[in-house]
Amino acid sequence: MQKTVLITGCSSGIGLDAARGLAARGWRVFATCRKPEDCARLQAEGLESFPLDYADPASIAAAVDQALTRSGGRLDALFNNGAHACPGAVEDLPREALREIFEVNLFGYHDLTRRVLPVMRAQGHGRIVNCSSVLGLVALKWRGAYVATKFAMEGLTDVLRLEMADTPIHVILIEPGPVTSRIRQNSIPHFERWIDWQASPRAQQYRDSLLKRLYDSRGPDRFELPASAVTAKLARALEDPRPAARYFVTTPTYLMDVARRVLPTRALDWLTSRG
Repeated sequence: MQKTVLITGCSSGIGLDAARGLAARGWRVFATCRKPEDCARLQAEGLESFPLDYADPASIAAAVDQALTRSGGRLDALFNNGAHACPGAVEDLPREALREIFEVNLFGYHDLTRRVLPVMRAQGHGRIVNCSSVLGLVALKWRGAYVATKFAMEGLTDVLRLEMADTPIHVILIEPGPVTSRIRQNSIPHFERWIDWQASPRAQQYRDSLLKRLYDSRGPDRFELPASAVTAKLARALEDPRPAARYFVTTPTYLMDVARRVLPTRALDWLTSRG
């Protein structure tokens, strides 16, 4: 039987490449997006697409129902991918900004996962793959909200993996570093909504650093890889008979995983502050 996978955040970047790549490998892909117009665009290129908004529990429930209706009640895999960032200094992050990003980047993942686990238990197999980040391993300045969600996801996923060890369901993390996507551009509305940087004691630092990174097109980062690099690791996570707990993507992720385990905190702080 053709295997089925539900993927979130497919409007661009990692999610879009994953949907196309897995479909080319013979998977039946349910490629979800937050906006209906993005779903229509994916449908026009032949993908099965319907809305799923992590911030809306009713949307999550409807998307799961849609996938199961189309597949006859079977779902072999879930790739939790959709996420956004809210750049800014931690001292400038309002409570509401953190609540909003956690609703999408963590609580939405958790809600969707809980809805598909009973299906996977009943069918006797399944794979849950969560897209984390190198920023789930180490912290970088200006990225406090995003880092907080990814650190939390790492812990929640690790515990789920331990708890599901007595079932035929595999729980896996993918750890991308710099990958070509629209996360920088998509973070700008959240920054403009929540961060009053001109009133910040760090206003000059914003001018000298973060504003240039946000608004200036600087081309790819030194170690940046295309989204297809993530899709290649995702395919392994879904198809390997004995998948690893974590799959790293890009050189910085490998380096930071080693650095966080071997360097003293002061040395790691110095290293990440240079990035």
